[in-house]
Amino acid sequence: MRSDGRKNDELRPVRIIRDYLTNPEGSCLIEFGNTKVICTASVTDTVPPFLKGKGQGWITAEYSMLPRATHTRNIRESVQGKISGRTHEIQRMIGRAMRTAVDLGKLGERTLWVDCDVIQADGGTRTASITGAFVAVTDALIKLYEDGIIPTVPVKDFVAAISVGVIGGKPLLDLNFEEDSMAQVDMNVVATGNGKLSEVQAMGEEFTFTRDELKLLLDLALKGISELIELQKALYDFNTSAGYWKRKSVKEVRF
Repeated sequence: MRSDGRKNDELRPVRIIRDYLTNPEGSCLIEFGNTKVICTASVTDTVPPFLKGKGQGWITAEYSMLPRATHTRNIRESVQGKISGRTHEIQRMIGRAMRTAVDLGKLGERTLWVDCDVIQADGGTRTASITGAFVAVTDALIKLYEDGIIPTVPVKDFVAAISVGVIGGKPLLDLNFEEDSMAQVDMNVVATGNGKLSEVQAMGEEFTFTRDELKLLLDLALKGISELIELQKALYDFNTSAGYWKRKSVKEVRF
């Protein structure tokens, strides 16, 4: 039994509250247990220089953590004058995940700015950010379509992420901070609604792991991701093959 009473293959309680902020085109608060992240999606009518004139859009992400999101106060990176390597890594991971889910060729020359701000951290902040960012991005794209700015909602598939790890030789799903800090193997997995992998980050903390153990962890992660995507699906009426997406009148989903 884990410290919070979960089974080894059990997610923490998850909650998504959409329209958490009023100003962005899309926003939500997502909770993985005690981890809480505000995700927003904002639209600008510009693209990076390498895409100008190509009729294609772009999605980029920024990630930050409030000073008291953790047990002790962290200095804001803006005060330090530089972004840490960890922050760069997570921002790129979020951006890649969102670009997996969206047909950028149908977005036009626009950029979606995804902001993920951690207000409370207890492990899994990057995976919560990706899972919540999908909702913010999809809601923003539906708004652009309903406002007549784009001809279709260019979402190809759902995308979500989860962490898995090995502690004491046992594979665990959705690690909290206590578990993450003692994990022998730590892995973050991003996958789509059709079960295809978008990204896998795996490392042994002074340990190694076998191909069979890797497969076991991947299977566990995909189980968790499928449950997260079922939660996302409760927010939409959709037909991915027809490019049909519409918001349900659902403000909050949880399990």
